[in-house]
Amino acid sequence: MRYGDDYKKLPVYSKASGKGTEVVPDVYVFTDQIVNVIFIGMPGNDEFILVDAGMPKRGDKIIEAAEERFGPDAKPSAIILTHGHFDHVGSIIELVEEWQVPVYIHKKELPYVTGQKAYPEPDYKANGGMVVKVSKAFPTDPIDLEDKVSTLPLDGTVPFLPEFRWLPVPGHTEGQIALFRESDRLIIAADAFVTTKQESLYAVLTQKAEVSGPPRYLTPDWDTAKESFRKIVDLDPYYGITGHGEPMSGEPLKEGLLHVLNNWEDVAMPDKGKFVDD
Repeated sequence: MRYGDDYKKLPVYSKASGKGTEVVPDVYVFTDQIVNVIFIGMPGNDEFILVDAGMPKRGDKIIEAAEERFGPDAKPSAIILTHGHFDHVGSIIELVEEWQVPVYIHKKELPYVTGQKAYPEPDYKANGGMVVKVSKAFPTDPIDLEDKVSTLPLDGTVPFLPEFRWLPVPGHTEGQIALFRESDRLIIAADAFVTTKQESLYAVLTQKAEVSGPPRYLTPDWDTAKESFRKIVDLDPYYGITGHGEPMSGEPLKEGLLHVLNNWEDVAMPDKGKFVDD
């Protein structure tokens, strides 16, 4: 297994880095630098699932968080990847080598994690803030998990998580997925929307909570992204966990989602850049 040639540790940290939030008793969000990884399982139970794999060279921090939540020598039954961007697979190889567990991803993301296809270069000319400008340094090369990764079942079931189903939410990437649990209307939305203004360095560092569209600098298909966002709104989630930002719930989440959907072109999309028409 190997990472892309451009993979490197990035010195960006939010005030929430290293902190965890229990959203409901069996769902725990751990913030790794500026991105979230999610643990699904009851604390103290050695059967849990990890969703996403954080930033590059942060495997030791994710393992520490797992052991604090679930006990010494804890390891998941599997790792589910919502998509293959560098900040969601950044430590996946170290975690697979440590835990020796299967990895699952949507079939359309498979080329990006088996060394076959690179993501588009970030749109560092889009408007939105300092993070957009520095996105030029973000890794886009594919990683190669070889035979350690499999595709998610086509029927929408999630391995080892019978209460959840996965649904496609493309636009940010071709095969991005969300995980949804009907019983408590909890959604893990990846980057189909985020709960901080990810383009703003101030918002990223302070983790100021607000519903925002997918990160502008790495979303190449805005029409599809809007349809994915609408699909999430139609689910009427009560709890929202995203790739970036604090978990949100209840009326603030609902009102924020509706505001972004109803003002998509003004609030979510950049008004210039290579992924939109001038």
